[in-house]
Parts: sequence; C-alpha cells; structure tokens
Amino acid sequence: MRVDYLPHTVIIDCTASEEIAREYRDWLASGIHIITPNKKANSGSWEAYRSLHEARRSSRAHYLYEATVGAGLPVIQTLRDLRETGDEIRSIEGIFSGTLAYLFNLYDGRRAFSEIVREAKQRGYTEPDPREDLSGTDVARKLIILGREIGLALELADVSIESLVPPSLVAASSEDFLAELPRYDSGVLERLQAARGRGKVLRYLGRLTADGQATVGLVELDGRHPFANIALTDNIVRFETGRYCDNPLIVQGPGAGPAVTAGGVFGDLLRLSAYLGARL
Repeated sequence: MRVDYLPHTVIIDCTASEEIAREYRDWLASGIHIITPNKKANSGSWEAYRSLHEARRSSRAHYLYEATVGAGLPVIQTLRDLRETGDEIRSIEGIFSGTLAYLFNLYDGRRAFSEIVREAKQRGYTEPDPREDLSGTDVARKLIILGREIGLALELADVSIESLVPPSLVAASSEDFLAELPRYDSGVLERLQAARGRGKVLRYLGRLTADGQATVGLVELDGRHPFANIALTDNIVRFETGRYCDNPLIVQGPGAGPAVTAGGVFGDLLRLSAYLGARL
C-alpha cells in the first residue's frame, strides 16, 4: 500500500482481530495512517501500547480510534478536550456497552435472558462472540483505553471484572455457548427479582477513578438515576472533573450497531482528511 506516488495511505480496520491489531505498530512506523473501532491495540499490553504510539510519533502518521469507545459518540474527543484545556479528571463512569444496555433495558423477566442475547447478536449489537460483551472484557477494554488517555498505565489485569458468562461455558465454541446459555437463565432472573424487591433496576457499569481503580460489573440503581433511564442501545458516560463536579458532564446516545459505528469511523476519516489539508 505504501508507494511513492501516493502522498498518503490509510488502513481502516473494522475487525475485532487481535492478529491485525498487532500489525499497527509496523504500519504506523512506515507512515501509514490507521482508523479503527478495533479495541485490541489500545487495550493490549502496556509495552505494546507504548511502542505503537512511539512509532506513530516518529513517523508522524495519524492513528484515530474514536469509535473504540461509544461507537459514534464523542467520548474520547471530549476526554481529550477536557484534559488539554487543563481540567482535572476525577472519575469516569457509565454504561459503555450498547449490548449490555440493550439486554438490561429489555430484560424484565417475561422473556428469557438467553433469548434476548441471541436477538442482540442477530441485530449486530454484540461483538462477533457475545461473550466478549457478557464477560465484561469489552467494557474493561474501553476503561483501559480511557485510562491510558489520561495517563494511567492500566492493564487488563488491573480491572476488577464481574463476568456474566457461566464458568462452564467460557471455553465452549460460540455456537455451543448460545445453545447452552438457556440453562443459566434462572440465575439472572433471581438477581432481577431481588433488585426489584429493593425498588432498584439492574445496569452493567464501568467505573474508573483518577488513581487507577477500575471496576466493571452489574449494579443496582435507583430508578431515578441517569443511568437507569436510557434508550435501548444507549451508552452513557459521565465525567466528574474539576470543572464538572457539582453537575458532571454526560455524553449519551446509541453506542452499538453498524450505522453508528460506521458514522464514528467515517467521522475519523473526515478528521484525518482535514489534518492532511483537505478542504471539507
């Protein structure tokens, strides 16, 4: 792809492949720009992350990944604007998975939880393997990406994760996982009923503090909480900062699905074009 008669080259990686993400460092080092919603590179090992960004700085290639968190929502750009204008980031929390937002918005006990998981996969709201979402790994990766944006050397092992994947299905094939999941519907139903008994709703949240404490899991919230009243696949991210302390800054909107993710990727492509001097 890198040829002399083309002044600029860009690779747009719309996979969730770790194998492809491992190529980013060499591509950036050779001057190829990268745009991606693939979270694997920015949430991999700290050393690999540092090496990748050193290659980017050395070659002056652009690496744009807004869609790795919140699909088309301006989550990363908002965080950068806060930091670059001198604000103090105290905590970041929210519903970072459109898949899990969808599941717990719809799940009211009348339909099996496993049925809603299959429906979400069919609609394109999940990762290719739904366990990436249900395990909390996808949310944890997003917390790592945001944490590294504010200078924290976070690793996946640093995140406390509550997984919704039954231990016996962790090693199963994706097909077997979906086939066997109905056997575990009763456990989720019990948690739903217990929360309702306390006048609460269930939501799957991620939280990151300035000192590097990162947690991911299912929590009970009051029905009036901002995170309890969102639409279907909404992501909602709340930034508590020095400026936004009494009334935290909230970014909210659809965080899953082909259209909004494509919009986030295309937005990065237009941004790259502007950086390179295009008149838009």
